[in-house]
Amino acid sequence: MIEVADLQKRYGSVSAVDGLSFTVRPGRVTGFLGPNGAGKTTTLRVVLGLDAPSAGSALVEGRPYAEMTRPLHRVGALLDANAAHPGRSGWCHLRSIAQSNGIAKRRVTEVLELVGMDQSAHLRFKGFSLGMRQRLGIATALLGDASVLIFDEPTNGLDPEGIHWIRGLFKSLAAEGRTVFVSSHLMSEMALTADHLIIIGRGRLLADTPTDSFVAQNGQKDVLVRSPAPEALRALLNAHRATVQSENDGALAVTGLDAPTIADLAAKHVIAIHELVARTGSLEDAYLALTGQSVEHHGGDVAGTKGAIR
Repeated sequence: MIEVADLQKRYGSVSAVDGLSFTVRPGRVTGFLGPNGAGKTTTLRVVLGLDAPSAGSALVEGRPYAEMTRPLHRVGALLDANAAHPGRSGWCHLRSIAQSNGIAKRRVTEVLELVGMDQSAHLRFKGFSLGMRQRLGIATALLGDASVLIFDEPTNGLDPEGIHWIRGLFKSLAAEGRTVFVSSHLMSEMALTADHLIIIGRGRLLADTPTDSFVAQNGQKDVLVRSPAPEALRALLNAHRATVQSENDGALAVTGLDAPTIADLAAKHVIAIHELVARTGSLEDAYLALTGQSVEHHGGDVAGTKGAIR
């Protein structure tokens, strides 16, 4: 497990992490979410021994990372896909890391094949595309066959095939009983990949919850209704204490009544229904609702940009 307890990290007068506590458990993919400046990367750096905590602790398998012998056998991590010498080939980069951790040469070949880099392994890193660098970083994390795996923005630079592949990889690793901790800004990917979520804002814990429960509790739910008699239907639904809002295309968004009840009411009052769809809020909707007060920088109203951008 990864155990973070009352973690604090300050840089001068700035508190990047403020009393943060959570546990990342094996056997599932845990998403690590939060706005820019929330403290995600700082937390990962403390977990991996790259920064010392100001207070509290961050343990992997019950001990600080810095106390581990040959740590790559216990923890594999991708924080920076550009962390390789530009003049080295991908194979040489992995081989040097393998030697420092007592890992056999054949494992280098195995992970290069796993990430789809076996045909380009002997090219120099400086000529790699962003996607190739990302795949090499993933190979580095997998090199020690560790039980704990940490990835920071692992899909950055990957094409759709690569994103689909890594989604399956994470699920496969978790199914083997490993601890898989993934930090990402891509809500659509986290919705498909993460079984559990750790969400922070301004260095503090906002949520520690199964993904499905989080969306169900925080995501907006409504029923989309299309009818040739929208005003009559609106009046009927309002009379039954539903809240009705008009969509831009003339459809009605209804909250307070479920789809079967709306259908029964419309049939009873002989109001035609052309479409009736129960809608559940997305992870992105739930996340934005939770973290709205923790965002450092807010964009302007896109509706008011007409004529402002040339």
